[in-house]
Amino acid sequence: MPERRLALALLTVACAVVAAALDVAMADSGVIVSTQSGSVQGAVSAAQPGVIVYQRIPYAAPPVGALRWRAPQPALPWLGILDATKPAPGCVQAIDPGNPSAPVSLPWTAEFAHLGPTAEDCLYLDIWTPAAATGRQLPVLVFIHGGAFMSGSVSVPLYDGAALARMNLIVVTINYRLGVLGFLAHPALTQESEHHVSGNYGLLDQVAALRWVHANIAAFGGDPGRVTISGQSAGAISAYLLTVAPQAKGLFQRTIIESGPGALAALDSGSATAASFAQAQKEGADYANSLGASTAAQLRALPAARLLPGGKSFPHLGPVLDGWLLPDDPAKIYAARQQNDVPMIIGMQADEPSFGEDYNGSRAATTRAQSLHALDQLLSERSEVSTQPAYAYYFERAIPWPAHPQFGAFHSGELPYVFDDLAVLDRPWKAADREIAAAVSAYWAAFVSDGVPVAANGPTWPAYKPGSFRFMVFADYPAVRNLFPSP
Repeated sequence: MPERRLALALLTVACAVVAAALDVAMADSGVIVSTQSGSVQGAVSAAQPGVIVYQRIPYAAPPVGALRWRAPQPALPWLGILDATKPAPGCVQAIDPGNPSAPVSLPWTAEFAHLGPTAEDCLYLDIWTPAAATGRQLPVLVFIHGGAFMSGSVSVPLYDGAALARMNLIVVTINYRLGVLGFLAHPALTQESEHHVSGNYGLLDQVAALRWVHANIAAFGGDPGRVTISGQSAGAISAYLLTVAPQAKGLFQRTIIESGPGALAALDSGSATAASFAQAQKEGADYANSLGASTAAQLRALPAARLLPGGKSFPHLGPVLDGWLLPDDPAKIYAARQQNDVPMIIGMQADEPSFGEDYNGSRAATTRAQSLHALDQLLSERSEVSTQPAYAYYFERAIPWPAHPQFGAFHSGELPYVFDDLAVLDRPWKAADREIAAAVSAYWAAFVSDGVPVAANGPTWPAYKPGSFRFMVFADYPAVRNLFPSP
């Protein structure tokens, strides 16, 4: 009998060891999730062991060949289990093939840029989930990257959603077509469209990604009825335009706009609204003619490399008022109360245009005032036609950078704080930076969850009221301040 008890004890230990090994194997490989197109398997985040990461999940068919310059089509189904542990290529954009790791222009460094491979087959998204998310209904944050509609991807290092996922969120980042492939308006493409439009393919990709999220995110533990779209710079303009796009109605319940309309009034390189359809088509036709292409077939026969920036006839690239996806100027749609009316966080950096060579103290004061007044005007006009609250912020905290203090709180500088991933950047971070990152990410996470930005150790963030000029200011610490004090 003692021998039998010993054998049973050894068997019990062996089973425990095997079970532990299986648990480790599952932790290493991630959870297998079934989507409408097939099963995917991710991996545990290297930075956050309590988070599962799924990469390179296709949300639409590859927009290549006959599908170039067409609305995105549903993702193609696959057999077996898709390995979702490898980064997706970025959509076609200008990258030096001889030196793909070269940093971009200051103040942006490699951590702010897509530096990997690019391809036309690029309509993928990444997902971060808490390890125990399956079967839950967690709020969902869908982030739309910036890059002037010309660059960027889900693989930008600063867009790591692991820290936010640990706050009981599902975080999704999406690729969308860029540049000529994403926004070319051309009469030949308009003629073949059933809606008699062209351009805005990148925005249509974003709508397709939101539809994919609506249909599939529950399998990852997300709540399709609690989706927040968030974007920065061009991504912020995208998020704002999606609030007036009929095709996006019902696909999201709140929005976060970082350095978008209002803020970009201070920049020389950005526009806060879409271009006219007629002008975009004319520029597109001129550009195509410069390449020796006048028909849709000739355009689709061109290699993608020929479509990168260059030449005097390079067209306007960005959203256009096509009368369908964007039926009219956003201000007019809001005035007619026809927008997708959702709660909003909106704000900007203190030194949005500091990348310019002539940026100095005098210009800083002028552009700060101009952009703040532009944002206040947008919010004031919105308050007259919206039933949902807006929360305004102003980001004064500058990334500590002894080598380049002249850039201050530059355009995109809030990203490491929002994603609470300061370690991605090699900077002499201080305790105040970590406190701001914890507060900003907490406000964002609470808003994504319930529509009201709150933080346990931060002040109450009031909703915007016309004439109050009270913004949440992120500087050495979060504080609510009147940014237009009486003289």
